[in-house]
Amino acid sequence: MAATRTIDITTTQNVTIEYELASLRERFLALFIDGLVISVIMMFLYVLVQAVYSDSIYDESSGNMSRILSLLPVTLFIIYQFLSEVLANGQSLGKKAIGIKVVRLDGKQPGIIDYLLRAVFQIVDALFSMGIVGGLLISSTSKSQRLGDMTANTAVIRIKYRLHFLLEDILKIQTLDDYEPQFPGIKSFNEQEMLLIKNVITRYKKYPNEAHRTAVMDVVKKCMEILEIEKPPKDKIGFLKTLIRDYIVLTR
Repeated sequence: MAATRTIDITTTQNVTIEYELASLRERFLALFIDGLVISVIMMFLYVLVQAVYSDSIYDESSGNMSRILSLLPVTLFIIYQFLSEVLANGQSLGKKAIGIKVVRLDGKQPGIIDYLLRAVFQIVDALFSMGIVGGLLISSTSKSQRLGDMTANTAVIRIKYRLHFLLEDILKIQTLDDYEPQFPGIKSFNEQEMLLIKNVITRYKKYPNEAHRTAVMDVVKKCMEILEIEKPPKDKIGFLKTLIRDYIVLTR
C-alpha cells in the first residue's frame, strides 16, 4: 500500500495544519460520479430539446441544433464543475461522496476565479486527453496537482481521515487493553475534531511559536467547555494526548 501523501497549509491565523492529499484513485472516482451526474443532466436536456424542436427536425434549424448539441457535453461539464465547487465550498457531488475537497495552498478560501480556472483546465486535464494529463500530473507532482490546481494554486485534500491509525502512530501506543479512560465524554467528539487536536499537538511540537501556543490554549479551552471541566490542566499537551487516548479506547 502506498504511503499517504500529506501537505502543510498555513492558515490566515498563521497556524500550520497538516492535511492528507486525495489520491489519484479518489479523484478519479469523484470525477466518475460527476460524469454520471452530468450524463443524467445531458439526457434530460436532450429529451427537452428534441421535444421542443420535434416539428422542425428536418428544416435548416435542425442542423444548427445538432451542432449546438455536439458542443453541449463539454460546455455542461465545465459549467457543472465550476458551479458545483463554488456553491458547495470546493466539493462537487462526486467529491462530496468520496470525502475530498478543494483548498488553496496559501490557507485562503478559494475564490470564483480559482474555481473557474480549475473548471476550464479540465478540458486539458480530463476531456481532450482522456484523463491522461491530469492523472500523470496528480501522480508525479509533490502536491498532487493537475494543471487546473497549478494555475489556481489549489490542492485536493481528504476530509475523511484514517484517524485511528494516525493517532496510534503519533502517540506510539503499545497497548490499550488495560487503559482506563479519564474523560468518557470525549466519545461525543467526531473524527475530524480529534484529528484537529492531533494536528495542533504535532504543529506545536514542530513549530513552538506563539501562534501555535495560542492554538493549543484555544483547543484546550474549547475541550474543557464541551467536557464541562472546571480546573485547567497544568500540562496542556498532556491533557490533549489523554483526550486522544480516551477517544481511541472508547471508539475502537
